[in-house]
Amino acid sequence: MNFNLIIKVPFGVRAEVQRPIPEFYATVGEEGIRNLVAAHYELLKTSSIKGLFPIDDAVEFANAKKHAADFFIQFLGGPRYFEQSRGAPQMVGRHAPFKITESSRVVWLELYQELLKDMDATPKEVESYWNYLNSFSTWMVNTPE
Repeated sequence: MNFNLIIKVPFGVRAEVQRPIPEFYATVGEEGIRNLVAAHYELLKTSSIKGLFPIDDAVEFANAKKHAADFFIQFLGGPRYFEQSRGAPQMVGRHAPFKITESSRVVWLELYQELLKDMDATPKEVESYWNYLNSFSTWMVNTPE
């Protein structure tokens, strides 16, 4: 699977976000998204950006993982779990307390790249999800290097 390169934008610029094609969620489903997010969080535990996550508190870490999965499931057209438990997504505001740099974003994306290579979906479906992650993640960068 070939993914586009990780896009670069100047600090403070937000890339245009493209929604993944609906077939991605139809193929992967809720369980697949939960498994993908869980695997990503396990990789984050030992990454250079582990300090952005509550890795020392098992309950908080499990909650963070659940909230992330709920967000993606809702965004992809599944049940509105995130909204039901947390309210409107407002992801930029929710991430504001964390110092997220461009290099942190790149690490986060590189870990997803590894996992997406093994997804049980068509290349077109996976690439559409990758393109979404790649562009939407620019919105979370809130701290210059």
